[in-house]
Amino acid sequence: MSILGNSVLRVEDDGLLTGSRPFTADLITGGTLHARFIRSSVAHGNLVSVSGGPSLYTAASLELPKLVPWPPTPDRYARDLLAVDKVRYVGDPIAVVTGTSMAEAEDLAGDVYAEIEPLPPVASPLESDEVAFEVEPMVDPSVLDEADVVVEATFLNQKLAPVPLETNSILVVPDEDGEGLCLWVSTQFPWDNQAAVAAALELDTDRVRVIAPAVGGGFGAKGHTYPEHIVVAAIAHLTGKPVAWQETRSENLLNMTHGRAQVQHVALGAKRDGTITGLRVEVVADAGAYPHVGAWLPNYTRLMCTGTYRIPRVAFSARSMVTNTAPVGAYRGAGRPEATAFLERSIDLLARRLDIDPVEIRRRNLLDSHNTNHVTPSGAVYDSGDYRGTLDLVVQASGYETLRREQSMRRARGDRWLLGIGVSTYIEVTGNGPTQEFASVTIETDGSATVLSGVSSHGQGHQTTYAQIAGAQLGLPVDKIRVIQSDTAVVPRGNGTYGSRSLQLAGSAVDKAAEAVVERASQVAAERLEANPADMVVYDGVGVGIIGSPATAISWAELAPLAVELDLDQGARTYPSGAHVSVVEVDRETGAVRLIRHITVDDCGNVVNPMLAQGQQHGGIAQGVAQALWEEMVYTTDGQPVTSTLLDYLAPTAQELPTYEINSMVTPTPLNRLGVKGIGEATTIGSTPAVHNAVLDALAPMGVEHLDMPLSPEKIWRAING
Repeated sequence: MSILGNSVLRVEDDGLLTGSRPFTADLITGGTLHARFIRSSVAHGNLVSVSGGPSLYTAASLELPKLVPWPPTPDRYARDLLAVDKVRYVGDPIAVVTGTSMAEAEDLAGDVYAEIEPLPPVASPLESDEVAFEVEPMVDPSVLDEADVVVEATFLNQKLAPVPLETNSILVVPDEDGEGLCLWVSTQFPWDNQAAVAAALELDTDRVRVIAPAVGGGFGAKGHTYPEHIVVAAIAHLTGKPVAWQETRSENLLNMTHGRAQVQHVALGAKRDGTITGLRVEVVADAGAYPHVGAWLPNYTRLMCTGTYRIPRVAFSARSMVTNTAPVGAYRGAGRPEATAFLERSIDLLARRLDIDPVEIRRRNLLDSHNTNHVTPSGAVYDSGDYRGTLDLVVQASGYETLRREQSMRRARGDRWLLGIGVSTYIEVTGNGPTQEFASVTIETDGSATVLSGVSSHGQGHQTTYAQIAGAQLGLPVDKIRVIQSDTAVVPRGNGTYGSRSLQLAGSAVDKAAEAVVERASQVAAERLEANPADMVVYDGVGVGIIGSPATAISWAELAPLAVELDLDQGARTYPSGAHVSVVEVDRETGAVRLIRHITVDDCGNVVNPMLAQGQQHGGIAQGVAQALWEEMVYTTDGQPVTSTLLDYLAPTAQELPTYEINSMVTPTPLNRLGVKGIGEATTIGSTPAVHNAVLDALAPMGVEHLDMPLSPEKIWRAING
């Protein structure tokens, strides 16, 4: 029986539980300088002067180049690593001090004075007149002409903070010769850090080694190099001493790239029987003070704007605007949740307008199942899917009809706790970025195997799944396979971990490399046994021998060393999909919301390790629910952040969440031999609109049509009593 498809326990966990697998902060030793950044306390202003003690570093003293903007963002948005003439958001780094301890660095930072002449700030993208990026529009002036009914609304997809358990951190240690650096960074993409630091300090790339040790979450926000990373490296290179920086939680909330941040004006047209005829979307996105990848992400919103539905005509436009708030970047789903959110809310509004059940109106518009390419009006090429199948299964698993009967009885009784049932379907694009990835497999002289991978884990369980994949080819148990990643001195190249690309791209590369090792082993074994290579077979736990004759097997140790490295290109991206049902109770007297059930059917193709896939599903649901009910980065009109601590920014704990009811369907992708698609971001995309729709469903008898997220008790209470 193949090890693939089985819930093998994570091999990473022993090190994490015992502390033998360190995080960046665990690696700091005596003699290390600690960096503390001085940040702007105003959203926009002229930086007049900065003064402080001898350990103060500014842009002038470090003489560093600008940080190149993420293409295709215009070059004019190249960013000073430390503010030079202006500050552009609260939290903008101005200068840095170093001390022999974090406490001393904090004290020294208190002695620094930055004189700032305030300028008028822009805190909302709707008030900005500076366009950082514009998505190529889909133009159709008559897009709604065939509709009998049109629902139209403006939705806020609010700005979110990623809130990883581990904040940004870096330790930089100079080489003994003073010519190179070793960086330990909490990152999703070590090779990006290596390239950025080497370029900024004018070092050969091979003189900058980057290692990502244990990483406490990233969610997309750790997928690029921050100005602080380069500044800390520059100080270490200048002083010849180790330098560390550990971001505080308040710094993290102010400064780590935020996510979402779109205002969406949507019009959905349909016939009276609920058949959708056209969709018009106008998006205004907040790119923040320094436009980066977040300015580009509305491209994904455009790509996924028709979801799982037959929508024959689409008009779409999006502009990313510069504001005096923290920069926006990738955050779990990155552009795709925003599309699903407006589409699923619009379909619920349409169902309500036409008095059609939310499940039924979706059934009438879902795409047919397919296992060959389906091209959408926005140019997405869906590889495979069974969208009606996932919806039917989640309806059955939730007991949907029974829930509706209970809801009717509660409404008839006038119960205090209003029952709401929310439905969503979703599809997303995974394997993003370059569709190729590096892997190598080496048979060692002791008969074990070493796998190198070009992605970089931050909690997903890569060491386990890649060992399973290699083990399935080599016939070796997981404990005989060592997986190495996240070290630029050991792994020659890689594209990092983001966009739910790890298993389908890097996993497939491991699969192909292991297969190639078996082919070479078969040739070696055939020569020794004077047999035909085509007659060779892998004997589990032993080695390679003649088929039907286990006694001929030559052990892997005897066949060693063997090694294959390659770059596998999948050539296209995959499109996982699913359907969610969320059940909430809303207190009509206080506006409080209780999430009592959340049921999912998620289709990510074949599953290598169900336990790890469910872990991704669980985490994704938590973050999706959090957006619907609690989380939001709030700024005042003068650009001051209101939610700068976890007392104000409401990230949920397990206490606020129910036990999830997880179900799966399998529609394998034809794009890779494993048949796998991404799962890391999928449930975030599906859960948010399901919960959002559930709360608005509960409030329907009160005449409340729509409320923007997050659905706070105060917002709900005011809507009920307004």
